[in-house]
Amino acid sequence: MDLKPNDFILDSRLAADCFILGKLDLSVLLLMNNQLVPWFILVPQTDRKEICELNQNQQTALLKEINIISNFVKSEYPQVSKLNVAAIGNMVSQMHIHIVGRNPADYCWPNVVWGNQQKEAYHESEVAVITQKIRGIIA
Repeated sequence: MDLKPNDFILDSRLAADCFILGKLDLSVLLLMNNQLVPWFILVPQTDRKEICELNQNQQTALLKEINIISNFVKSEYPQVSKLNVAAIGNMVSQMHIHIVGRNPADYCWPNVVWGNQQKEAYHESEVAVITQKIRGIIA
């Protein structure tokens, strides 16, 4: 059973680690509070845990949203040479998709970013700038 958007509750762990930037057609868009890499998370507003459990229209909408955010990362962060797009969900079972811009000079290359304790929090003004830019493409 899918949730109605007004029934959607963001997992507390994601809420604690991220800023909410806005909503797309299917998903809530988050920014991980670690400016060491551009790290966005899409959280589809559903109670499904796996992408394969979404209906065809939802899967298409999710892929469109992944592409929108991936292209945003590539255009706004020139240092990005590789995108990591993943739906792992071992720690947080709520369906969510990480879109992380990587490059060989980043803080934990070539290892994964999740689980790494190194962190540099964003300042509110930096989040405001990112939010303004992203709202221009998701509106």
